[in-house]
Amino acid sequence: MSDSQTPPPLNALRAFEAAGRHLNFRAAADELAVTQGAISQHVRGLEKALGVRLFERHARGVAFTSPGHAYHQEVGAAFRALREATAILQPESSRVTISVTPTFASRWLIPNLAGFTASHPHIDLRVLSTERTLSFQHDGIDLAVRQGNPPFGAQLDTDLLFSQSIIAVATPELVAGRPLPLTAVDIDDLPRLHDSHSLWPSFLKQTLNVAGIHPGRNLHFSQTSLSVEAALASQGVALVSRFLVERELESGRLIQVIESAYSGNGDFYLLSKRTSDARSVKVVRQWLLDLSQQ
Repeated sequence: MSDSQTPPPLNALRAFEAAGRHLNFRAAADELAVTQGAISQHVRGLEKALGVRLFERHARGVAFTSPGHAYHQEVGAAFRALREATAILQPESSRVTISVTPTFASRWLIPNLAGFTASHPHIDLRVLSTERTLSFQHDGIDLAVRQGNPPFGAQLDTDLLFSQSIIAVATPELVAGRPLPLTAVDIDDLPRLHDSHSLWPSFLKQTLNVAGIHPGRNLHFSQTSLSVEAALASQGVALVSRFLVERELESGRLIQVIESAYSGNGDFYLLSKRTSDARSVKVVRQWLLDLSQQ
């Protein structure tokens, strides 16, 4: 293409730039909120317009050709320059949206928010509390806390917040007169509080080597935060991640009634968009990481 020719369409260049960063058409489609077919079509059109093959297609993704790699370096630099130029003209938004589960919000995030708002009054922090997994692209999320095992997506940065450590807790009043730690016989005799994770069988197998859970007095809740509230009301023994009840353990309102902890099936991670350059997002991300280490 000579200098006098019209440059390729901007949408095709955006698709090529995103596909080149991810080396995956699906990930590029997720970032740009289009279909994978649209990314493929844009790239094919760009290759046809340039008369150069930019990618080698493989079953698990794509790889640059030599001309494609060189072209992507220049196109990527151009898009970065555009973003930087726009940032100079437009004041950075102070709004940061974080997606968390209701239990994480009520048991850990909200009790710690006062310190953050006092230190960063200019940041408009918005908390989306839902059990549903939301989309960074479609739902406008900047940060998310997820429980599971990486990887969570090629376009996301992943930071460990808390390793999973499930403990059994109850009020001192509920277990008064019983030697601690409790035995399997004690657990059979006391009400057990369940949440949607249904961890009692696995917990008892790992901590007390109990093969199965015996019928007994049981209360079932849809969220861990509700089972913790029931435990605080001396309604039974609850299973909960240790970090979610640190304040109650320190104050003595709850006590750990079985010595061992259950490692669970997934740790808690902080996810952020790899392409995000917003300073306010970086401030919130660093605050969460620092707080989780305290």
